[in-house]
Amino acid sequence: MAVYAAAGAEVTLVTCTLGEEGEIIPKGLDQLGAWAGDQLGGFRAGELGVALRSLGVIDHRFLGGIGRWRDSGMAGTRSAEHPRAFAGGPLAEQVNQLREILDECRPEVVVTYNSSGGYGHPDHIRAHEITMAAFRHAPSVRRVFHIAAGGGAVPSADGQATTLIDVRARLDAKIAALRAHATQVAVHPPMFALSNGIAQPIAETERFVLVHGPADGAETDLFGGL
Repeated sequence: MAVYAAAGAEVTLVTCTLGEEGEIIPKGLDQLGAWAGDQLGGFRAGELGVALRSLGVIDHRFLGGIGRWRDSGMAGTRSAEHPRAFAGGPLAEQVNQLREILDECRPEVVVTYNSSGGYGHPDHIRAHEITMAAFRHAPSVRRVFHIAAGGGAVPSADGQATTLIDVRARLDAKIAALRAHATQVAVHPPMFALSNGIAQPIAETERFVLVHGPADGAETDLFGGL
């Protein structure tokens, strides 16, 4: 996002929940969780705003409006039974909400999760499902990419990564955006860790799988050849 925003592209981010069920890393913020006051979603919306400013992205939409859909949590948890849980919501309503955004923004390129949601999160899988349904009714969309599983270094359900984007020129923005998500990410360049505490490198290359549209020119540029 930072690379294309800096290049002058119109970048729109659509998020589907507030992330109310996310795990919290810093001890000083642990009372934001649902057991205390269910304030985590609002706090994370603020974190996201800071991250987007770091990336240079000014257009952000909540699917159906802020708070319409709630973080479902992982499969089998009580949060999945919430009446506003995103993964259990009406698929047709959610598809129509995304179609409205696509009709307004008229993107040429759409990026979403793959069919496994990256690591199996039910909300990521639902985001994949509604995106793959909605884009087919959006004539502006010429390419669709999935975020490559495992950073694209290993085969995913959608195949090997087809597109590698060099983000070294915007690495400072990427690091700042990661740091903005303090509830969920601990950043110690050149590494970062999620709540599982497993350190991972901050990648200098973003990896994607082209699943719709022409391949010519897309090897190193989401818009290449369009």
